[in-house]
Amino acid sequence: MKPSGHSMLVFYVLFAVLAVSTLLPFAAQANEVGTYSWYCVHVKDHKQPSADPSLSFVEEFGGVYLDRRVNEESADRVVYLTFDAGYENGNISKIMDILREENVEGTFFILENLIEKNPELVKRMRAEGHTVANHTAHHKDMSTVSDEVLLKELHTLEDDYRNLTGEEMPRFYRPPEGRFSRANMECLSRNGYRTVFWSFAYADWDNNRQISPERAKKIILDNVHNGEIMLLHPTSATNAKVLGDVIRELKSQGYRFGTPDELASHA
Repeated sequence: MKPSGHSMLVFYVLFAVLAVSTLLPFAAQANEVGTYSWYCVHVKDHKQPSADPSLSFVEEFGGVYLDRRVNEESADRVVYLTFDAGYENGNISKIMDILREENVEGTFFILENLIEKNPELVKRMRAEGHTVANHTAHHKDMSTVSDEVLLKELHTLEDDYRNLTGEEMPRFYRPPEGRFSRANMECLSRNGYRTVFWSFAYADWDNNRQISPERAKKIILDNVHNGEIMLLHPTSATNAKVLGDVIRELKSQGYRFGTPDELASHA
C-alpha cells in the first residue's frame, strides 16, 4: 500500500543519512511516546542487516524481520517474498502470473479494499497456494491506538476474508507504513499474531515515479541476502516487469523461496 507523503519523506531522509554505513539497525524510534517506524538500510556484500539492540522486544513478542537461522555462509539459501497489496491496478494479476509460472509461493498482506473490490483476486491468491495475511482493514497508523482498535482492524479483515473464502486468515500481520509500538507487539503476541517486518525494500510504491526496470533489478539483486524478507508492492509496474528475472536469477544462485509458516516455526 502506498505510504503517506510524510512517511516517504522520512524514508528518504533516513536513507540519505544512514546509507553511508554498511551495517546499520533496522529501525529507529520515531518520537518520544515510544512509537517506531520500521525501515532498513541497504548493506553491502550481501550481508544481513543488523538490528538495534533496543529493539530486542520485537523478537521477544514474536516479530520477525529475517530468517536468523541462516547467514551468508549457510548452505541453505532462502528468501521470503512478501507483497503489501491494497488495491489492484492490473499489476497484481501480472505478479501472480509470474509466481505461478515460476512455481513460487508468496505472502500477500492485504487490505479490506482488495476483498471488497477484487474478491476473485483474493480467492486466486489462496487457490494458487499463496499466504494471504493481515495488513489491517483500512491501512491506518496503528502505533498509537488502543489494543481494542488494533484488534478491531485485524478482526474486521479476518471476518471479510472468512466470509469470502470460508477459511480463517493466518495470523501474520504487517503494520501499515511499518509503524508500531511495544504495546502493539505485546497485544499482538497475546492474541497469537506474528508480526512480519522486512529486511529489504526499495522505493517502489509511487506508481507515478517508477524507476527503470534495469535499475530496480540491480537494486534488488545487489542487496539480496540469505534469510531475506523481501517487501515489494505488487501494484508497481516495474516490479511486474522485473520479478520473473529476479526469481530466475535467485534460483540460479541457489536460493529457494520460504513461507511465513517456516519463519514462524523457527522464531
